[in-house]
Amino acid sequence: MKINYQLKLDQTINELTKSGTVPTLLLHSCCAPCSSYVLEYLSQYFSITVFYYNPNIYPEHEYYKRVNEIKTFISEIKVKHEIKFIEGRYNTEAFYQIAKGYENDKEGGPRCFSCYELRLRESAYMAKENNFDYFTTTLSISPYKNAAKLNEIGENLSKEYGVNYLYSDFKKKNGYKRSIELSNEYNLYRQNYCGCIFSKKYAEEMSK
Repeated sequence: MKINYQLKLDQTINELTKSGTVPTLLLHSCCAPCSSYVLEYLSQYFSITVFYYNPNIYPEHEYYKRVNEIKTFISEIKVKHEIKFIEGRYNTEAFYQIAKGYENDKEGGPRCFSCYELRLRESAYMAKENNFDYFTTTLSISPYKNAAKLNEIGENLSKEYGVNYLYSDFKKKNGYKRSIELSNEYNLYRQNYCGCIFSKKYAEEMSK
């Protein structure tokens, strides 16, 4: 049965609103444009720390361009609750290890699912180590990302690490559309490929 993850998020937010609590959330961020709507939305209900962990990004200068963009955006966006920032390790070898054997896979397949897990696992670990109430990722805002797989991975890691996973499908409620509006409003750099060398090659082939 198909699960409505936006509905699950709505239910969690409704419960928090009724209780009057503002829990802590470790939010894995893939980039500033994808984070824009998510931060605008969730910062009403959570005390957020953005966790930038993306060892998949290629080349190195692209990584630093993206990390600087999210840091700048956080400093500029007007929110109800302060947003903090943590930068994870740029350990590219971790990505190439999980991608080994899947180099020729199409975008959106097993290689991408392994990349989801790599980044979410580090997020779950960080959330556990730093006593966050919840963890989640901005990745589900993209129409090119498999929200069901992301939430499945998040749920499994939640059980493994003992930290609540915040279910989401941020593209719902016009989330993706709003992210484009915010990107224009804040003049954010919107990359034309997901991040890794394989997605970059794919984007270049599609543009020919």
